[in-house]
Amino acid sequence: MTADPEHPVVHGELAELRRRLDVAYARVEGGLALITHRTEETAKELDELNARMVSLEHTRWPLPSLAALTALGALVVTLWQALAR
Repeated sequence: MTADPEHPVVHGELAELRRRLDVAYARVEGGLALITHRTEETAKELDELNARMVSLEHTRWPLPSLAALTALGALVVTLWQALAR
């Protein structure tokens, strides 16, 4: 059998390529984990904001009711002024 002088170099290059591939894979996995975590946090914040918005919508007065109350108040003030004279 003949010894190939470039054979150790090929093994070294393959080991370097394998190491680079492992590093790149770890980077991609880390990036995906970070994106997943941020997505979950954003979804949680969105749910909390939706809950706050719903509670604010339920506690506010509807505009037609407010207009009717204002009109009723104006009528009461007008009648009071008319009867006071």
